[in-house]
Amino acid sequence: MSMSMKIPGSFPAIMMAVAVTAAAAQNEPDGRAARARLVESLLQTNGVKPVAQFDEQPAPEDWLIQPPGTRTTVQVLAAKDQQSAQIMLANGLISRTFLIADASLVAPAAATMSFKNLRSGAQFVRSLRPEVLMTVNGKERKVGGLVGQPVHNYFDQAWIATLSGDANSLGFVGCETGEVAATLPWQPRYAAPDTPWPPKGKRLTLHFKSRADDGLQVAVHYEMYDGLPLLCKHVVVTNGGSTELMLDQMSTEILAVAHDQASRIWLGSDYTFNSMTTTRWDSDPLYTTFSEGRDASKDLRYVPNSTLDEPWKKAAPGEHAHSGGARYLLSSRYSQGLAKSLQPGAAFTSFRTYEILHDTDDAERQGLARRKMFRTVAPWTQENPVFMHLRNSDSESIRRAVDQCAATGFEMIILTFGSGFNMESTDRKYWERIKADFDYAHGKGIRMGGYILFCSTASKGPLHDAKQDVYPPSLCLGSEFVDGYFKHLYDFMEFVGQDIIETDGPYHGYPCAATQHKYHRGRDDSVRVQWEMMAKFFHGCRQRGIFVNAPDDYFHQGATKTGMGYREENWSLPRDYQVVIGRQNIYDGTWHKLPSMGWMMTPLVEYHGGGPAATLEPLKDHLAAYGAHLAQNFGSGVQSCYRGPRLYDAEETKLLVKATVAWYKKYRAILDSDIIHVRRPDGQDIDCMMHVNAALKQRGLAMVYNPLAEPVQRTLRLPLYYTGLTDTAQIREQEGQLKTFKLDRGFNVSVPVTIPANSHTWLVIE
Repeated sequence: MSMSMKIPGSFPAIMMAVAVTAAAAQNEPDGRAARARLVESLLQTNGVKPVAQFDEQPAPEDWLIQPPGTRTTVQVLAAKDQQSAQIMLANGLISRTFLIADASLVAPAAATMSFKNLRSGAQFVRSLRPEVLMTVNGKERKVGGLVGQPVHNYFDQAWIATLSGDANSLGFVGCETGEVAATLPWQPRYAAPDTPWPPKGKRLTLHFKSRADDGLQVAVHYEMYDGLPLLCKHVVVTNGGSTELMLDQMSTEILAVAHDQASRIWLGSDYTFNSMTTTRWDSDPLYTTFSEGRDASKDLRYVPNSTLDEPWKKAAPGEHAHSGGARYLLSSRYSQGLAKSLQPGAAFTSFRTYEILHDTDDAERQGLARRKMFRTVAPWTQENPVFMHLRNSDSESIRRAVDQCAATGFEMIILTFGSGFNMESTDRKYWERIKADFDYAHGKGIRMGGYILFCSTASKGPLHDAKQDVYPPSLCLGSEFVDGYFKHLYDFMEFVGQDIIETDGPYHGYPCAATQHKYHRGRDDSVRVQWEMMAKFFHGCRQRGIFVNAPDDYFHQGATKTGMGYREENWSLPRDYQVVIGRQNIYDGTWHKLPSMGWMMTPLVEYHGGGPAATLEPLKDHLAAYGAHLAQNFGSGVQSCYRGPRLYDAEETKLLVKATVAWYKKYRAILDSDIIHVRRPDGQDIDCMMHVNAALKQRGLAMVYNPLAEPVQRTLRLPLYYTGLTDTAQIREQEGQLKTFKLDRGFNVSVPVTIPANSHTWLVIE
């Protein structure tokens, strides 16, 4: 999360010798000796391995099936003449190499010269660019980068001796290494697997300093994780001078991407909410060659949309941000301005950009990589409690629901919107009553929490609302109101023993033009500040052990779930429609999300509209529809908001719910594992989703659904590559006997299935 802070000094002590050496390169008549001393300092940096030749340690295993045995390393390769060096961060799956060089007497510069996927051998970088691009006090400032590359279609190491640092850019003054740090406190719970936290890996920090006497210092942090083709990058800017600096804008990443790899690089960040993204594809005027064939960047480029103050949207065919050059310049930058004031001695930390280098265009494989990223760098997204959305919050309703949850195996109750639950209440008697009800629930092993409309469309009066015309009246999280607001909510949750908060209307990205608010100056910094405040609140929840549901992308800030992708109006449709559409939502929503990262909806009572035809109450009268919802939600590992006053209304309803939950818990480990998308629901034939996990005894579990009004017999082709099985598989239908199936050369098996009308079955693969 971005922040300002006071720092005790300019650089860590480990950097001082390197910084002095770099400064000397500007002043000595003979820069060769100074550059040689800098190279020697790099070779002696703690945590780096000096090498005569880089060892990229290509991992022989497929990392999506078997964790590679390779670990992340930092290697330094010095040129024979000691006038330049290369630093490589590698983990056997990807490598990123930085060139430290300068043929002039300006001072050394650093730039990414190579970014490779070691599994495919593909090079993703064709041209040297600055590591960071900033606007400070209205002037463009480059951080690193080398000039003198004669063409920008490819890079030839023979050019190194002629490259020089830009006289106007910040110069390189040294590096340091360390372990990957935790971004939030976390311990596994709610059946989440015991994931290493913080992740295993290495951090490499490159330090830069202004050549002008203005005190501007920049640390660029790179983290690479063991076992993933993933790199994380963020920037810390420090004002080491004596006057205020205004950080107007920043691109924390600039990559001149090779033409054939544009569809195989993915950039995302933790600064992502509503329609906001930091990722931009722009035209590169230095890359002027037109290449025939597929232009992968056409699918990825973005142009401004002035309606919402420039959050980025996909471009229409033929749309260009500017003329000249092909669109293979990829950046990650603040989309709505930064406008951060840095007082002397203060530091600012940027958002974090996550970068995956894919080894294929296959959609399933790329999706699995994204999902593995979340399991590694945001492991709380694997928490998956079974919960109910309770429609009433009076004591009688709460305690009845608690008893029903305990009887059926549910684990959590969320007092839903419209229930009357009020976290903003100042009535102490209300606090005491809620605490007593929550204590009753805790006594039966049920976790408790509730809903709040947080800020978007939640007006707190003209003094505190955002000055904007995009959304209905909404609280500005940069106003003084948040001081008491955050404290009140934390105090309430701690007093009543709350376990979960569901924040509807988290900060969506609206600007605020107010100039009198406490934490922002005006429109230019309002989006960043409000995002920082929302992230701060979620961090506080995590520190207190509170589970977070938020209908927006705050996963890296501590949120665990968001909507799986449904439209609320769909739950006003007739019951039969809801079942198939719900399964489509799950199928589509799990390409990039874990099953545990999304919630579905099961409208036990009317939701928005649709009348009796759209609801499941009375439950005992609609057991088939209720059972279908239960089967596809639990069968996909996606928890649903069972929204109503009760989970069952008769013994047969209770038995249905209890049996389904017990079945889910029996297979919980595999059902919470990643989904392979076998056949999308279309209402015209069977559909199938299959969970896979090569680390379990049960390598896979395929859920097969028949939406038709008659029974069907089919031969189902299951792709078993990601189960890790290679020759044969033991497969049983439901709780039947295991049968041996031989895998074909594509790692598939063909399994006969018979499914009754409007029903389902499952296959367990061992």
